[in-house]
Amino acid sequence: SKKLKVNDNIEINLLPREEIKIESYKIKLNIIHEDKDVLIINKPAGMVVHPGAGNYKKTLVNALIYKYKKNLSDINGKTRPGIVHRIDKETSGLLVVAKNNKAHAHLGKQFSDHSIARTYQALVWGVLRPLSGGIKTLIGRSRKNRQLMSVTEITGKKAVTNYATLKVFDIKDIPKISLIECKLETGRTHQIRVHMAYKGNSLLGDQQYGKKNLKFKKLNEDFANKLKVLNRQALHAKKLGFIHPSTNKFINFESDLPADFIKILDLLNKLSH
Repeated sequence: SKKLKVNDNIEINLLPREEIKIESYKIKLNIIHEDKDVLIINKPAGMVVHPGAGNYKKTLVNALIYKYKKNLSDINGKTRPGIVHRIDKETSGLLVVAKNNKAHAHLGKQFSDHSIARTYQALVWGVLRPLSGGIKTLIGRSRKNRQLMSVTEITGKKAVTNYATLKVFDIKDIPKISLIECKLETGRTHQIRVHMAYKGNSLLGDQQYGKKNLKFKKLNEDFANKLKVLNRQALHAKKLGFIHPSTNKFINFESDLPADFIKILDLLNKLSH
């Protein structure tokens, strides 16, 4: 660790990140595929991918260490074994984990080349115009809130989201809602959430980028209850495809929508008949 002297009274010890010892923690993982190189995990909403900022125990990494000990890649350092990419804490769905450094490097290149196929499904407020299209912007840290991202004019990284509207729900006592599918060309932090908010169609249940204090004159009670239960953005990483590090063949995985998402979708489908 380094020492930083502020003045005669104050001395700050700076600990390098790698010195944090990550403990193993028993959490049941939903593993949908496993071989000697990769793991495909269906992550539940509410689970953080790797330790940081006050959560050092109940993350996916702690669960991976419990199950795989040291049999994971360490390219990203000791605090992120196996972690090639992330999805937000409150987003559910598919994630690939590298079990060795060769696999990690191979996958990492595919992510940086944007050749990984990733498809998400989401519920958004309103109707996207056009119904299908591409959103290309820069995304960077928000000036108003450093924890959030926003579409930026000059600084930031290129972000491309291709989307298609699968269904529009126009139901009495419920604002218009669309079920959409997004294919990511890039994988920026909070990309789909930022792009949808930018279009004026924020995700249902999004506490950070959603419309604040949505006012409804009259709201279907059953829908209101299911929206409360959702309590997170309605976003699910549904499909994931990539070239396997050993076989060099393209492989595809798909996962079902989780229960909280399905409950809202089933209700919307029922009410729209």
